[in-house]
Amino acid sequence: MSKSNTTENDLVKFMAVATAMPSYGANLYVHLHTADPGEAGTSATNEAAYTSYARVTRLRDNTQWTISDADGTANADGSAFKNETDVVFPECTGVADDVTITHASLCTNGGQILYSGALTASIRITNLTTPYFPAGTLIFRED
Repeated sequence: MSKSNTTENDLVKFMAVATAMPSYGANLYVHLHTADPGEAGTSATNEAAYTSYARVTRLRDNTQWTISDADGTANADGSAFKNETDVVFPECTGVADDVTITHASLCTNGGQILYSGALTASIRITNLTTPYFPAGTLIFRED
């Protein structure tokens, strides 16, 4: 998993000179991407654009996320976290849409990427496709 340069800077300033971490709000936003948004990117960089696409909002709490080991095994002392519930994106309603999703990101409301990474397998989106991640399969981890 990668963090955006902005998130890395927030963390470095917090660790080194005790600058307070910004408030990332009560929600996290899962985005889909057609290519790596990169560390200099935002949630809009290479973001999916199929008809009816919208980011998925999740609360920042233990009803939506479980602390785990990097492999997804639940562990309160782990260095990762995974989705506690299914993450379901809107169904594609564009007859001519044909998009391949290769990456996902977890972002703030302002579009700052907290984590991003390549999917284990790409997802092809065409008309009537509903991309989703079953509970426990979307893992964000510290590398």
